[in-house]
Amino acid sequence: MAVLAPIAWRTPPIHYGPWEQFASLLADGLVAAGHDVTLFATADSRTSAALHATSPGGWSDDPAIDPKVAECLHIASVFERADEFDVIHNGFDFLPLTYSDLVGTPVVTTVHGFSSELIVPVYERYDDTTALVSISDSDRHPRLDYVATVHHGIDTDAFGLTDAPGEHLLYFGRIHPDKGTAHAIEVARRTGRRLDICGIVQDEDYFRREVEPHVDDVSVRYLGAVTAEDRSAVLGGAHALLHLIDFDEPFGYSVVEAMACGTPVIATSRGSMPEIVDDGTTGALVTSLDEAVEAVASVGRLDRSTIRSTAVERFDVARMIREYVAVYDALLARST
Repeated sequence: MAVLAPIAWRTPPIHYGPWEQFASLLADGLVAAGHDVTLFATADSRTSAALHATSPGGWSDDPAIDPKVAECLHIASVFERADEFDVIHNGFDFLPLTYSDLVGTPVVTTVHGFSSELIVPVYERYDDTTALVSISDSDRHPRLDYVATVHHGIDTDAFGLTDAPGEHLLYFGRIHPDKGTAHAIEVARRTGRRLDICGIVQDEDYFRREVEPHVDDVSVRYLGAVTAEDRSAVLGGAHALLHLIDFDEPFGYSVVEAMACGTPVIATSRGSMPEIVDDGTTGALVTSLDEAVEAVASVGRLDRSTIRSTAVERFDVARMIREYVAVYDALLARST
């Protein structure tokens, strides 16, 4: 089968790139389960699958690469080889759907969310001829039909339980108003705990206005993007992860990765968070900053080994692979 990754970054990404991370986990997980997989990604990608590349690297890393040109050639390359595959798994948003009626190979699309209502008509146009999978029940669009909801999985073996964490709080994600970086700073201030901020700056104005003035390397530290090799130590070393989002987030990799380290998560009860965080077991769901402040002390009493075991049971990549294989099998059964 074919797995189509985005090419903003390499697969898996060095720092940020959740869609590329998904494609990596899916392709390598399918290979580990005994499937013959070709990953369509950048040439510098790392995978146990066969790799097909038309772009030397991610366009976000190389200004010499024109994104539209690179993406057109990249997407076309998988559909030009469609007859070689039983299934094409599209992890590249809506554009590949416009190729799907031109081939006989079934196409499964993981819908990572909706950047705008303006893209929904593309999904509607191909809703009857392709298979859409949501990454959370909360992210299902009312005008679309889905064959399944499959929560993302992670390599839980890459994240270890930290029995003796620090007293500090952690913000881990892109720095953007939607993600609530400033909320995390305020909660840390009110609880008298240090806050470590990790992630790429996606909104420069927001960073300069709401974040940077508080960074003093004592009470608030900005550590930048974190590599895959360091994620377990950073996530596991915190008292709690603050995930105080201001939008309906479809999923949250850092949330399940923190839990895989035994670190409790304090999350705004929006979007997929009630599906991911087990309130009172793996963290706390809150609706205000006051509740978040109160939760900082209470989550410290949660059992970190239970948090990790729950994360392993619910979000290990092997579970994700089993559920996607069931989707493929059902789709192939209908097409024969």
